[in-house]
Amino acid sequence: MKNNILKTGLLMVLAISIASFTTIEDKKVAVKDSSVTWKGYKVTGSHEGTINLSEGALQFDGENLVGGEFVIDMTTINVTDLEAGRGKEKLEGHLKSDDFFGVDQHKKAIFKINKVTGENGDYRVFGDLTIKGQTLPHSLKMTVDGNTVTANFKIDRTKYDIKYRSNSFFDDLKDKAIYDEFDINVTLKY
Repeated sequence: MKNNILKTGLLMVLAISIASFTTIEDKKVAVKDSSVTWKGYKVTGSHEGTINLSEGALQFDGENLVGGEFVIDMTTINVTDLEAGRGKEKLEGHLKSDDFFGVDQHKKAIFKINKVTGENGDYRVFGDLTIKGQTLPHSLKMTVDGNTVTANFKIDRTKYDIKYRSNSFFDDLKDKAIYDEFDINVTLKY
């Protein structure tokens, strides 16, 4: 009996010692040095732009990415492929309206990392993406190189109840259709 208690105690001390050497470190994202770009497609072409990050942190166990979260300020949607003027402001206003992202009610989009697989800078990240108040699971590839994390992925806007001019929901749009998927490119510096 005493032998079993000693063995159990020794195992607990060993487990606590090993756990104390495993430290998860939060690294704050430098939002001013980071970027989020987007590109949306329609039958007659495309538009692209930027959105600002408002905050973020990445979690590392040693050199390996293990978690994190970043928050996008949806009120900063910017169109970069149009010159300043009526067309640019009109498109930005429309993207911020309820037809698209409804930023008056939904000022933030959030990606929270729940699980990470991979190593040595190449990861598959599984998390929850919240856009327009709806949270859905999403997975994407992330690369860590030095103090920079990059990810490029597609989002189906209709899954977040953004159906404006979608051929999936409306007939006879012809050249007025806007494709369901749009691209997001994220560069996080920490």
